[in-house]
Amino acid sequence: MEAMKISMSNGEGGSEDKEGVYEYFGWVYHLGVNSIGHEYCHLRFLFLRGKYVEMYKRDPHEYPGIKPIRKGVVGHTLMVEELGRRKVAHGDLYILRFYNRLDETKKGEIACATAGEVRKWMEAFDHAKQQAEYELSRGGSSRLKLTVENELNLGHQPRVKRYAHGLRKLIRIGQGPESLIRQASDLGSNIRSDEYLEVHGGDAIEAHKWKCVCAVNGIRIFEDVAHTKIGKSVLLKSVGVVEASSDTVFEVVLSLDQRRRYEWDMLTGDLELVDSLNGHYDVVYGTYDPKYLTRWNSKKDFVFSRQWFRDQDGAYVILQFPSIHKKRPPRSGYRRTKINPSSWEIRGLTTSPGSNVPRCIVTLMLEIHSRGRCDWKKHRSVFEKTIPYASLSQVAGLREYFAANPAMAFDSQTTVIQSKVSSTSSSNSEFEDSEISEEFFDAIAADNSLEEEDSDDDDDLDISKDGAVRLKNIAWVARMSVMRHSAGTASNELDAHISPLKIDASLFHGSAHQGKDETDTNCWTSPSGQGFMIRGKTYLTDNSKVKGGDPLLKLLAVDWFKTDNSIDRVALHPKCVVQSKEGKTLQFILVVNLQVPAKPNYSLVLYYGADRPVRKGSLLSRFIDGNDMFRDSRFKLIPSIVEGYWMVKRAVGTKACLLGKAVTCRYLRQDNFLEIDVDIGSSSVARSIISLVLGYVTSIVVDLAILIEAKEEDELPEYILGTVRLNRLKVDAAVPLES
Repeated sequence: MEAMKISMSNGEGGSEDKEGVYEYFGWVYHLGVNSIGHEYCHLRFLFLRGKYVEMYKRDPHEYPGIKPIRKGVVGHTLMVEELGRRKVAHGDLYILRFYNRLDETKKGEIACATAGEVRKWMEAFDHAKQQAEYELSRGGSSRLKLTVENELNLGHQPRVKRYAHGLRKLIRIGQGPESLIRQASDLGSNIRSDEYLEVHGGDAIEAHKWKCVCAVNGIRIFEDVAHTKIGKSVLLKSVGVVEASSDTVFEVVLSLDQRRRYEWDMLTGDLELVDSLNGHYDVVYGTYDPKYLTRWNSKKDFVFSRQWFRDQDGAYVILQFPSIHKKRPPRSGYRRTKINPSSWEIRGLTTSPGSNVPRCIVTLMLEIHSRGRCDWKKHRSVFEKTIPYASLSQVAGLREYFAANPAMAFDSQTTVIQSKVSSTSSSNSEFEDSEISEEFFDAIAADNSLEEEDSDDDDDLDISKDGAVRLKNIAWVARMSVMRHSAGTASNELDAHISPLKIDASLFHGSAHQGKDETDTNCWTSPSGQGFMIRGKTYLTDNSKVKGGDPLLKLLAVDWFKTDNSIDRVALHPKCVVQSKEGKTLQFILVVNLQVPAKPNYSLVLYYGADRPVRKGSLLSRFIDGNDMFRDSRFKLIPSIVEGYWMVKRAVGTKACLLGKAVTCRYLRQDNFLEIDVDIGSSSVARSIISLVLGYVTSIVVDLAILIEAKEEDELPEYILGTVRLNRLKVDAAVPLES
């Protein structure tokens, strides 16, 4: 995405943003439960102006003077969670949940017709949240200070002085009333190779050696030759460039509409929904007539599950596993078969010079069984009449489908308008003069009588398509900087004037076992940072990344706990490493408590120690002693499955994740330590991925790198704060936390 820096004046108190207020508006579906317990789904016009939000029954641009039925303010504690697809009013919608990080009982939901619209609204609310955080960080007026008490009680919010005027940039998000709810249709390996390394669109180096073995119908088919020397399976992938946005391609791949699938999918054209487990996971049943492959086989049917999610960089991943389901027993006249485990990755590309046609790269990876080494290549004519080949050909089908329907490439586009203050839009002064007594999650969840009365025609989901708006993709991330600081490289994060303390890790004891060598299992070690790619010195100009070096902090111990309820403030426990005699002698300890949702709950607690005091003014110092919103915007984790089933690798990925933006993080700063409690269960996507990982945890080796994201030139290059390798950790090895 393009980075766009908002210039802020350095004045005090009433200083204003000279570049204007950003506004976002469009049609969404408001979901909720009324006072008598009935669920409702109303089409509403949502308007974001700066950090303020209003909800209307009609478009205020078309009906000047109309009053909002709800309004609120986006605070820095707002959390936005993507819940995936859900069936609403006999159709499928993509749900966004809003809640307060400090009080999850304050929540509300809106929905969009496509995943692309959800992504744009998430970007919009993230921009509004950053704006609220910026105002707090300036500290020029006491009226801008939202205390913890205000956030917890969510009571009256003080009026905020208008800080911008003049030219406003208006971005319309969503396709408006013409986008009706889409109707539902009827419907392994433990191989490791350090010889071949590549960075596959991520921030960790993977052990693969992909070789192009053929090119068919404009797509390339690759084989992972690093895995063919051992085992009975072969990993293949087909890769093609599709001239459409990643949002649109994702919708087409996920759609069960038979008419559409018949145009590009020769294998799974006949699909029907069997069960929907959550917004990111469903089970489908399909049939196919093999006469299109070979005439001597009987008709076949299959059941498989699909799990999907969107990375923070906007790429979509879909995992497909063969499955069974009691609703779809073997069918008379059909032979039940299994679909090969496979995964889709749909990643956007920059548009070609001189062209405005969106593009994305589509990768379909699957596992096939081989009899002997690369048997499929020796009998190519036979392989071309198999299910795996039909699966690989789906990428070519998509490519040709969009080439034959070029208008579809623009289905998810958004009109970007630049305008002066419109008479149909209320000014910021109106926001200032009117009391905003609610934060957004209160306003959207409130049982407002205005929402229930006068059920006009605009609540009817069968809305005319007149005045349809074609939309244009937006790609932006706002970076806000209050002030510049000294360099944040590892060499000056710790006080260089003090001799380093020799840390003997054997003096620190956690409940998890420290491994002695690579053959040891159910243990942890601390690898170097060479397996991770981090931002280099010139990242802001050329996006270049370099291999990480040795971690700045030393991994002292690891605890592996199980509890009935998730646990915070582990560092205060009397038997914790931090409270030991050795722990109290260290200048600083970073405690990372990864809370894993399961039955029971688990906590993986990592303890990192510094051999010298943290230098005042350094990036690490600002992170340790900063506020929560600064920490949320900087605390980053890079995962990497070093050994394990390839589908688990695809699910976990290797992209760096800003944990504070993906899940709820709570911080405890006392004495000589900072504890970060990471609630993985606060995200439905993270819960889904963790459930998959736990199923294979005894057979995988996972590396984690923890770092503070560098956003300014004088903070580069990045450095790795700490690492850990978990080698085939056993779930039943977790111990209860003694009271």
